[in-house]
Amino acid sequence: MIKPEVFRLNLLLAVISLCLGLHAANPPANPADTIILNARIYTVNPQQPWAEAIAISGEKILTVGSAREIQEYRQASTKIIDAQGRLVLPGFVDCHIHFMDGSMGLTQVNLNEAKTIAEIQKRVKDYAESHAKEPWITGMGWAYPTFAPSGLPDKKILDEVVPERPVYLVAFDGHSSWANSKALQTAGITRETPDPPNGKIVRDEKGEATGALKERAGDLIARVMPKPTREERLAALRLGIHEANKVGLTRVHSAGQDFEWLDLYDELRRNGQLTLRFYIAYFLDPPELTPEAIDKIEQARRTYHDEWISGGVVKTMLDGVVEAHTAAMLTPYSDDPSQIGKLFWDPAKYTQAVTEVDRRGLQIFTHAIGDKAVRLALDAYQNAAATNHTTDARPRIEHIETISAQDIPRFGKQGVIASFQPLHAYPDDDTLKIWARNVGPERAKRAWVWHSIESTGGRLAFGSDWPVVTLNPWPGVQNALTRQTTEGNPPDGFVPGERINLEDTIKAYTLGAAFAGRREKTEGSLEPGKLADLIVLSQDLFKIKPNEIAKTEVLLTMVGGKVVYQSQAGLSAEAK
Repeated sequence: MIKPEVFRLNLLLAVISLCLGLHAANPPANPADTIILNARIYTVNPQQPWAEAIAISGEKILTVGSAREIQEYRQASTKIIDAQGRLVLPGFVDCHIHFMDGSMGLTQVNLNEAKTIAEIQKRVKDYAESHAKEPWITGMGWAYPTFAPSGLPDKKILDEVVPERPVYLVAFDGHSSWANSKALQTAGITRETPDPPNGKIVRDEKGEATGALKERAGDLIARVMPKPTREERLAALRLGIHEANKVGLTRVHSAGQDFEWLDLYDELRRNGQLTLRFYIAYFLDPPELTPEAIDKIEQARRTYHDEWISGGVVKTMLDGVVEAHTAAMLTPYSDDPSQIGKLFWDPAKYTQAVTEVDRRGLQIFTHAIGDKAVRLALDAYQNAAATNHTTDARPRIEHIETISAQDIPRFGKQGVIASFQPLHAYPDDDTLKIWARNVGPERAKRAWVWHSIESTGGRLAFGSDWPVVTLNPWPGVQNALTRQTTEGNPPDGFVPGERINLEDTIKAYTLGAAFAGRREKTEGSLEPGKLADLIVLSQDLFKIKPNEIAKTEVLLTMVGGKVVYQSQAGLSAEAK
């Protein structure tokens, strides 16, 4: 006779064996291709902010939860990634970028962080000597404070190091440029050359061009420069995409210039080389919206509308920049009361164009830096919504460097997206000695008003404006929290009341960015059904001091369930 305790033990073992057999015979209904375990996952999903594991099938997330919950989705072929306790975030989105320009710039003279004329000359000379067969020397990144007190460079500086070949260098902000004598000569710029629309040839007391060119005057040089070949552009794009994945970007919003190269992005996709998602705007030049422009915009919307490349968006510019006195202001500049800036559009034609774009269901981005330009954009958006009876159009204003106090709450009331680039507010010499001087103390109180717009109901979306500043978002994240230099200046921060917290900063680069690109239902947070776009970081942003965030490195970037970047000091990934 079997003892009762033995019978119960045998019965328990039989049940366990049966369960194990059933599990082996019946694998999970939705098995995971990849599981990430041992992670600190900040999901940006308010219903489930934190998790420790995530299961992925194909391009999408199956579920997010505890390690025990995720195990149900595991099968023999599932690839396991051990996050080793690292912080996992949704992939970052750069909401304002000039990707082709930035990618091409990776192959040209880099003047970023060159703080003296001697350093600029050395970089230009070294590049010229190492690229002896290139007919032109081109590059980007010079800053206005280098040429104090005027803030603008002179052709003679370049003539001293490269007199025989044309040299053309764009300022860090893309709104001014600099040519040597040979470049001016090649472009046929003389005393008699008129200023182009929305541009200015800077001249000396004799009427001779100094080599500094404001806004669209740079086009006079650009039009005679050799054009890169298709293969050169494709090679540059591959390099730029790799750099974007390396710093944790999974999507970018192109703010102009990339539209004419849509076929190149499509070629990369067809060849399996596109590992970055693109939302690409048509750049609408003033003075008006033409039928030809509408045809191009609509054709792009019909052709490109998937998760990798999409159109249906228009970008335009209302004004220039503060440093060159080309941003449009409501009252004169403080350092030079004779200047008030200039609108690039006639207000009536701009309003008409915005209304037509809105009527067609197209999203619109407007570059507006001065307070007058910001107000006109808000007025035009308000008019379009009233005229067309549209809702949830999500028009955007890009940059918003200074703004009238009465216009701040209009972002929330009108449903206008505030698209900022946090590193633009980095308090270096350009910001404190030129920008703040030009706008004056009253307007400087409303410099890059992230917190004020957010606290009045407005939505934030963050980006870089690359190649204006680095493609790397982590210095931007740090500046959103500190508004200080890496050395900690100013001690209290630059306009410290406009700082925002880490959670809101991450959201502006993820779910807020997805909302700004009309994709919040499929991207921007880590939750079931959304695209598996995510990053694993070298340090936990929630456990370090804000002034250490810029040192963050990305260990792994995943786009659509595939690892597209992994650092050499990365994470183990194996099938188990």
